[in-house]
Amino acid sequence: MDAARVKAAKRKTKLRVETGDTYLPVLRLWKSGFAVDCEDAPKLRGFVDLYDGSKHLYQALIVTSAEASGERRYEFKRATAVLDRPPADFEAETPPPAGLLGKTKLL
Repeated sequence: MDAARVKAAKRKTKLRVETGDTYLPVLRLWKSGFAVDCEDAPKLRGFVDLYDGSKHLYQALIVTSAEASGERRYEFKRATAVLDRPPADFEAETPPPAGLLGKTKLL
């Protein structure tokens, strides 16, 4: 049963973890870690990149946590979300006001 569940999860996922030139499909992703198939996964440790299809999600520092039900689980020591644009190296000017109110005359 576990093997069939893992095989089905591998087929439908677009999530993957990359370390060096190795890509592994991610079966599950949660706030503090992720799981990959035990057969495919080496004992990873260190910096990895997590992708959803071609979208880069996280750069993470990981350690191997546990093996259970045909999965190898990894825990994040640090996971940094990747921005879609580089950080600004200057202070943004405040935008000009949309409109100015003129003086009103009181009668």
